[in-house]
Amino acid sequence: MHTVAVLALDQVIPFDLSAPIDTFRFARLPDGREAYRIRVCSPTEEVSAGLFALRAPHGLEALADADTIILPGVADPTVPLAPGVAEAVRAAAANGTRIASICVGAFVFAATGLLDGLRATTHWIAARDLAEMYPAVTVDPNVLYVDNGQFLTSAGAAASIDMCLHMIRRDYGSAVAAHTARMSVVPLEREGGQAQFIIHSRPPAPTGATLEPLLNWLEENAGRDLTLEDIAVHAGMSTRTLNRRFREQTGTTPLQWLHLARVRRAQHLLETTTYPVERIASQAGFGSPTAFRERFKRVVGTSPYAYRRAFRGVA
Repeated sequence: MHTVAVLALDQVIPFDLSAPIDTFRFARLPDGREAYRIRVCSPTEEVSAGLFALRAPHGLEALADADTIILPGVADPTVPLAPGVAEAVRAAAANGTRIASICVGAFVFAATGLLDGLRATTHWIAARDLAEMYPAVTVDPNVLYVDNGQFLTSAGAAASIDMCLHMIRRDYGSAVAAHTARMSVVPLEREGGQAQFIIHSRPPAPTGATLEPLLNWLEENAGRDLTLEDIAVHAGMSTRTLNRRFREQTGTTPLQWLHLARVRRAQHLLETTTYPVERIASQAGFGSPTAFRERFKRVVGTSPYAYRRAFRGVA
């Protein structure tokens, strides 16, 4: 079982501490087993969490056995790290442990020196201070999270949930991540400035939307070579009326909606089959593999090959 160690330092921010704990706790494998073992650890017997005190069941030694270490933020991120913290985190990193920070936990992370030369993010209000304190770190305040592979950083505390879902998806695939998102009552993904590996779930139509039957038909027929005129004929309206109603009810055009439906189908095929890209392009309704690659990268932010390699997942 994948072990996640959440490091509680003195003056830890409660939400930063609890958000990753709950998100990973909700993750379940297809057979119902828990996907993660979660340990809360601290360098001292007791730490303050603002309005309450916290007694962590594990010390810094728990970091050595963890597969992932989470670094929550603290009330004053400029305070020097407690003795032994930086050394324990660096030792874990040397052994290949994945490390991720929450919000201003990026200051804790940067204080270890592990972010030097890397791109990172934090809460936008603290981004300038992070950049000034740690000039060797490239700070990007305009993203939800940054994934450097072994090292990840998230923006504001809510973005930590996005980052945790991203890590769950890396570890176990889209189905496990989607279930975790539902249990957390959050979307599996949301828009940010970062080009992220995204499942573009079909957006729900507004209650009572008259286009719902048409959207279902488009989803089912996304693999066909459909024109705007074809869609209008099926809907029984002019192309002008169709475009207007689409804008009113979905916020986009029929063809843009169809393109996203095709990308969604391609994502599913990349995750669940070993079909070559050419076959997926055809089955998803793209005119050519080149058109497929270009559209996929524009929407998802990566190539079909890189997407499959990152997110085909394990059972």
